[in-house]
Amino acid sequence: MEGGLFVIILLAIITLVILAKTAIVVPQQSAFVVERLGRFAGVRDAGFHILVPFIDVIRYRHSLKEMALDIPAQICITRDNVQVQVDGVLYLKVLNPERTSYGITDYMFAISQLAQTTLRSEVGKIDLDRTFEERTNINISVVAELDKATEPWGVKVLRYEVKSITPPADILAAMEKQMRAEREKRAVILTSEGQRDAAINSAEGEKQQVIKASEARRQQQINEAEGQASAILAVATANAEGIKRVAEATRAPGGAEAIQLKVAEQYIAEFGKVINNADTIILPSNLGDVASMITTAMNVVNQVKK
Repeated sequence: MEGGLFVIILLAIITLVILAKTAIVVPQQSAFVVERLGRFAGVRDAGFHILVPFIDVIRYRHSLKEMALDIPAQICITRDNVQVQVDGVLYLKVLNPERTSYGITDYMFAISQLAQTTLRSEVGKIDLDRTFEERTNINISVVAELDKATEPWGVKVLRYEVKSITPPADILAAMEKQMRAEREKRAVILTSEGQRDAAINSAEGEKQQVIKASEARRQQQINEAEGQASAILAVATANAEGIKRVAEATRAPGGAEAIQLKVAEQYIAEFGKVINNADTIILPSNLGDVASMITTAMNVVNQVKK
């Protein structure tokens, strides 16, 4: 009985071993490379698979997910012979498990080394001042070079990102001084441009002010001239009308007597002004002969009538 139990247990163990070697379950986004008697026998994708016991062997297990590979920091020399420390991260994916298994021993190590050498080569093509602005171009160039090299290995390099570029301390100090000087230069330029624009605007404003003032003075002079002309014309018209009325009045009955009276009144009024304003008075010999004065004035009026 004990011998029979031992045989049963032994058979159960052998059965379990055979099942473990025969039935496999491949997880999602994974691929198992199977060898049969030491030769490649195929790739098993996700799912349940049956192998030939003790003949088929799972030699390689690969993940088909996108993987991130950290590229260690390294010293690169720029085109202007400045040492900078650069590190990055690489994203890749296994596309052909067969090539990945038999094309290279350790594809992760090989890609890491190749990324470092390619990065040194790309950084050496540019100057230090352009390394920061050329990061995108560096990333694209590294991906292009790695993708060509890794194609026989069944690996696809998706992208590369430079994480940091660290120049030496003295170079950083010099760059900071340069940037400060550049900012001060831009500030001075902007200030001078502002002052120039302000001066131009002020000059333009003064010019417009002078033009407006001259136009105003011209218009004022025109208005004054027109006003004076109108006043002269009005005075002349009034004088003409007055003379006309006087002439008409002299022809009317009693006009001559009115003129004589008016001349006598004006003579007496003007003579009174002379007496009031003068300290010494020289009187004419015919002062009392007002009638002769009126007669003279009437002769003038008669001549005008004729």
